[in-house]
Amino acid sequence: MQVLSPRQQEVLSLAVRHYVDTMEPVGSKTLVRRFGLPTSAATVRSAMGALEQQGLLTQPHTSAGRVPSQQGYRLYVDQLLPAPGAAALQLERDLANLSLQWPAFDDLLLHLGRRLTDLTGLLSLITRPRRPLRQPQLQALRLVPSGERLLVFLVHGPTHTSSHNLRLPAGSEPELAVLERWANDQLRTDDGAIAWQQLPRELATSGRLLRQLVDAQAMCCPGPSRDAVASGLGKLLGQPDFSHTASLRALVQLVEEEPEQVLGPRPNAVWIGDEHPHAALAGCAVVQAAYRSGDGGVGHVALIGPMRMAYATATAAVRSVASSLQRLLT
Repeated sequence: MQVLSPRQQEVLSLAVRHYVDTMEPVGSKTLVRRFGLPTSAATVRSAMGALEQQGLLTQPHTSAGRVPSQQGYRLYVDQLLPAPGAAALQLERDLANLSLQWPAFDDLLLHLGRRLTDLTGLLSLITRPRRPLRQPQLQALRLVPSGERLLVFLVHGPTHTSSHNLRLPAGSEPELAVLERWANDQLRTDDGAIAWQQLPRELATSGRLLRQLVDAQAMCCPGPSRDAVASGLGKLLGQPDFSHTASLRALVQLVEEEPEQVLGPRPNAVWIGDEHPHAALAGCAVVQAAYRSGDGGVGHVALIGPMRMAYATATAAVRSVASSLQRLLT
């Protein structure tokens, strides 16, 4: 964590504020004049130079003013984020009176997404709460040889059966009937688990293949992906930061086809630039917050936009919406 002097903190905060408002590089004279700083332009210029040396401000080209870097935005969010403004506080007050008097939960999510977009001008994304799914316990299996292939049917219940086509190890076909009988006897025991350490030695070849498949299936967690409601893509496209259509193609495709990938792995976080694990968001910022439903499901509220965003407003807004959804659903 970088330690800045009070003057450097003030200059960095104001440089971020200016660039968020104007998308124009800023010089020391502009900062002094616009924000009425009780100090000279030379003092501010010295502080800006120190911030540039630390990688927190950058100069787009010679003789230009300075703009915040990705590192500068990160320090600003972590250490210098101001209190939310009046608009974010009004949203919080409005949501305090929110109820579930909606024809459908999706309508509520769409309404909240539009409120977020109207407030911030950013793309909003709200996922429905979803409980973690566990792989249903294996109940029975069938092994059917077919030439050089082996068809394996895994039965997890009356409505959940999967089939797998594997290469049959040479010379192992005579083992299959015995292996199938042994494995199903194991599944019918009290704990319903296959004790692979008790596998008869004569079944080792085909048993090893079957164990790999069963273990791989146990690590999977199939089920419907959590649906999401997105709003404000048009406003995002209108941001001057995204004036080049090519830079947005991957982001638009991600939002439309795999909206869950927009969310970072930490439930409550601010992702700036290439901090986000998905390359399509390397030029963006994502502010997200999680909420829980009464049955243990987890959903997320997120805002996506350029790194040049009003982080205090965005952070307060997603937290307010997440908090209200959690209140309504519990």
